[in-house]
Amino acid sequence: MPIFTRPDGTLARDVPAYRRLMPYLMRTRNESAVYFDQQLDLTRTVPFLQRFNMGSSHRATVFHVFLYAAVRVMHERPRLNRFVAGGRIWQRDGIWVSFSAKKSLSDDAPIVVVKRRLDPTHDFATMMASLGEGIREGRSEKKSTVDKELAVILALPGPLIRLVMAAQRFLDGWGLLPRAMIDTDPMYASLFVANLGSLKMEAASHHLYEYGNIPIFAAVGRVKNVPTVRDDGSVASHTVCDVKYTFDERVEDGLYCAQAMERLRHIVEDPDQYVTLPRG
Repeated sequence: MPIFTRPDGTLARDVPAYRRLMPYLMRTRNESAVYFDQQLDLTRTVPFLQRFNMGSSHRATVFHVFLYAAVRVMHERPRLNRFVAGGRIWQRDGIWVSFSAKKSLSDDAPIVVVKRRLDPTHDFATMMASLGEGIREGRSEKKSTVDKELAVILALPGPLIRLVMAAQRFLDGWGLLPRAMIDTDPMYASLFVANLGSLKMEAASHHLYEYGNIPIFAAVGRVKNVPTVRDDGSVASHTVCDVKYTFDERVEDGLYCAQAMERLRHIVEDPDQYVTLPRG
């Protein structure tokens, strides 16, 4: 008999029949992937960041505004914060965001992945402080729980590693993985964001991870100037960044996701409406 509980979510009960069948028709996340491209106009965002950073001890970037907007949107449109496990659709407990960062800007520097639970009721400055703490921990020499687990697993011979991973998939499908393992694993999150702009790279379409249960991957590209044509035919320059999304369609339909993206656009492109500047 299937187990209908998980430590990281509750079974979604309002899912229509055709969507409940989708995890059995499309069994993997990448088989179910839908890709969206979005270009964000930063004409008002960049001046906002300049004003914010004048009165803040934490330097904010477009990446922080994007994360702030994403958390607000997931709170407002909670069906995005679902995932598929064991052939069922679950509503996640809390909004968890994982993101990658280089330990330093060198070719050989390792990439660390940070996972944080972000509260949508927190203001922008509070969220930034939480993110900064996560980045400092990731870049420190302190071994994370995941690092310690990997060290043990990688000490095993290949056949045993495959056996361990098969056991993990079985336990995850039946909701038997302990909360302690899920809460520290960055592959169990609402959203994964790659800040490619910090590496001066363009956004790239990325696969979803079959391991874990992340249904959305967002790659945020570099800030750049592009020419735009006004209504009168004249040409102007706009500051923009591109974002590419990969979305597990089994979680929710594409229209719901597209409308969420438009809401995110409004917040990123006009942050003064949503963020109070710190007092200098």
